[in-house]
Amino acid sequence: MDIKQIQELVKLINKTSIGEITIEEDGTKITIKQKKEPSQKIYTNASAPQVAAPAVASTPQAPAATPAKPAAEPVKDNLITIKSPMIGTFYRQAGPDKPLFVNVGDEVSPGKVVCIIEAMKLFNEIESEVKGKIVKILVDDASPVEYDQPLFLVDPS
Repeated sequence: MDIKQIQELVKLINKTSIGEITIEEDGTKITIKQKKEPSQKIYTNASAPQVAAPAVASTPQAPAATPAKPAAEPVKDNLITIKSPMIGTFYRQAGPDKPLFVNVGDEVSPGKVVCIIEAMKLFNEIESEVKGKIVKILVDDASPVEYDQPLFLVDPS
């Protein structure tokens, strides 16, 4: 993998909410981790010039690069869907004895945490990017979710 491809991966990770990606190719292993700050760390265990395999780097991540903010999109009847920005396990509360982040009928605003998605032992707070009222919760607590899967319906009025 050349430096240009690594830089493209870092840019892709910055545009999405993917927490970490590891690519291993012919003895070279690259891990890119995203922090809450926009800085990235790149670790390699070998440095040998390699021919790129675009299918490894670009195919699984291509849909994530298209939308700038994939967490909210309008749907029919003027409702907005808050979608999962990653693959993981959906949780409605921070812990067993903690209160739920949101319920049906609750008001949300940009920046308000609506759930947690656990991915690879990391708990990622998912924040609302829209203002409105939660109309429906589309996922059961402790259920696996896919990238771009609808989580909540919000009425913006």
